[in-house]
Amino acid sequence: MKLLIARPMTEAVEARARAEFDVEIREATSPLTQDEMVRALTEFDVVIPTLGDQFSAQVFAQTPEPRCKLLANFGVGYNHIDVDAARAARLLVTNTPGAVTDATADIAMTLLLATARRAGEGERLVRSGGWEGWHPTQMLGHHVSGKKVGIVGMGRIGQAIARRCHFGFGMSVAYQSRSPKQVDFPTEYFPNLDALAASVDFLVLAVPGGTETRHLVNAEVLEAMKPDGILVNIARGEVIDETALIAALQEGQIAGAGLDVYEFEPEVPLTLREMQNVTLLPHLGTATEEVRTDMGHMALDNVAAFVAGRALPNPV
Repeated sequence: MKLLIARPMTEAVEARARAEFDVEIREATSPLTQDEMVRALTEFDVVIPTLGDQFSAQVFAQTPEPRCKLLANFGVGYNHIDVDAARAARLLVTNTPGAVTDATADIAMTLLLATARRAGEGERLVRSGGWEGWHPTQMLGHHVSGKKVGIVGMGRIGQAIARRCHFGFGMSVAYQSRSPKQVDFPTEYFPNLDALAASVDFLVLAVPGGTETRHLVNAEVLEAMKPDGILVNIARGEVIDETALIAALQEGQIAGAGLDVYEFEPEVPLTLREMQNVTLLPHLGTATEEVRTDMGHMALDNVAAFVAGRALPNPV
């Protein structure tokens, strides 16, 4: 059984993979090219892909009789894999849910606080040597405690963000999702996204990527937000219409944005990079040693179950 791991992993994950499987670990940190994906499907029994490895219908069409029988995705999101095309080619697909929840929720709070309190702008000021000292009206930002947050997508990650906002900062929590959720703290359910956007101080996106959520936040949603509202995205970049977001920020329709993901990642428009009221992170959602190791082990658990003929722990 030959295994391909598409990117370098943590030391613990690579050590386990080498001990348990006949594995090739790709050294490049960039996404697989189309030729590399075709090779992966034709020369390996199992592949561990991750974000950016676009296993599209076109790739599967190039490999009508793939040797590969399992894509054990490293990551909870799998919108880079055409699951229907994979199934049609008789491949199984798994992911790594649960391991990413707390780390991603922490990054959402990092972005919310940093944007509201102008932390990035303040750090740049200090590093530039241009800070002239404290005064009563220096860099006044937006208070967070006691404000109202709107969560778009109330799954594992959305609920973890909501809990941090409610219990940590005394915030009122509203949310929009396909259906109401049962949680152990007060929340307000909005079936309509525009109505949610209009009622909150902070709008946090925590939905899966894919065709159903592409440009979910568009010009209409941004126009519905309060002028002092702040948008936070830790979901997928394409959930926001980036052109509409830039226009909303330029026109003062919203006060700021905190982004960990981008529509054409890793490309980030110069206009966004030059805006002081936007906090930009390089997709750090799950970037801790512990979490990335847990994710790797979850992916390998799926591989091990497949090899042993057991039920897969995390099928999608």
